[in-house]
Amino acid sequence: MDGSKIRTLSGGVNQSGLRDHNERLLLSMLQRNGPMPGSDLARIAGLSPQTVSVILRKLEGDGLLIRGAPVRGKVGKPSIPMGLAPDGVFSLGLSIGRRSAKIVLMDFTGVLRAETSTTFQYPLPDEIFSFLNHGSAELVEILPKNLQERVCGIGIAAPFELWNWHEMVGASAEEFSLWKGISFQDEVSAFSNLPVHVVNDATAACRAEHVYGRGKEFRDYAYFFVAAFVGGGVVLDHSVFEGHQGNAGALGSLRSVGPNGESRQLIDIASIHLLEARLVEVGLDPSGLWKSDDWTAFERYVEPWIRQTAQELAKAALSTCAVIDFEAILIDGGMPADVKKTLVERTRRYISNQDTRGLIPPQIKSGEIGRKAREIGAACGPIWSQFLLKSNTRL
Repeated sequence: MDGSKIRTLSGGVNQSGLRDHNERLLLSMLQRNGPMPGSDLARIAGLSPQTVSVILRKLEGDGLLIRGAPVRGKVGKPSIPMGLAPDGVFSLGLSIGRRSAKIVLMDFTGVLRAETSTTFQYPLPDEIFSFLNHGSAELVEILPKNLQERVCGIGIAAPFELWNWHEMVGASAEEFSLWKGISFQDEVSAFSNLPVHVVNDATAACRAEHVYGRGKEFRDYAYFFVAAFVGGGVVLDHSVFEGHQGNAGALGSLRSVGPNGESRQLIDIASIHLLEARLVEVGLDPSGLWKSDDWTAFERYVEPWIRQTAQELAKAALSTCAVIDFEAILIDGGMPADVKKTLVERTRRYISNQDTRGLIPPQIKSGEIGRKAREIGAACGPIWSQFLLKSNTRL
């Protein structure tokens, strides 16, 4: 399939931008809570049963909802739960990383239908947009013809001010200056007329955790995503908070102190690129860090990395709680499950030994989404903007 032929929604779904508040409210309730009968939706939403019935019929007619099996109660007619139709809407999500880029095709219920990836020495615009053009077209082609027009947009998760990455990825400032002034929307419009939604990569990971992970458990929390470079996100009142310029939760920029008393950022002392550098230093191939879910071959070097990272995360967690009274800190990242478990346990232990005067120590919990969080969070963007409510306060 030619990337230039990726189309927008058609039929009843192409009016998604005009979805009114009540339609978005009911869709959001079903997304967050799972299938529910109209009577329950009406009661929780504070709408009349007749209003809810009309909206549900409309959404079902548009292919966004499906009926579940009737549930019989003790009296009266059986209730019929309504749920999101997996084939109702699709979205593409691109994440731009230090050594690779990934695209996923996600359905309305958050299930990944297909994905593709590419690797490079470091990301540059021409290569990234060529990959997005052809990769997204290939993923859309996997869908049956009648569903291809239900792809509602492209979400892009990218680091904030990507042009400042050059020193951290080993590129020249001149090469990376190509990113400065780049408009993702304009670049994508050259091969697709789908709406484009750009979000900070760590915020995207936070969104994925909030929507499909442990986000339902807490009202307010800070989220750390430990990857090649550590980043983060903030959730307030059950909603991901992006901030005035989309850079809220830039937790990788939290200040710390280096071994010689110099001022450092968290990104410089609590990221996987430090472990990678150590492996290179001792003559080992670090590619297994990114390609494998088994780091046992590097155990000798992983242990001190966990110790340092946990210490820094503990200090950073308490710093964030000094500003906002977070009830929890969630930690996730691009690492094997056993490494993440140990990192979370160590962070919890270090916090218990810190000076917490004036603070209420938060719960330290492990995130659930893992390596694919950034691209999943990117794919959430178009769906959220067109069909769901930004705030989950009432849900």
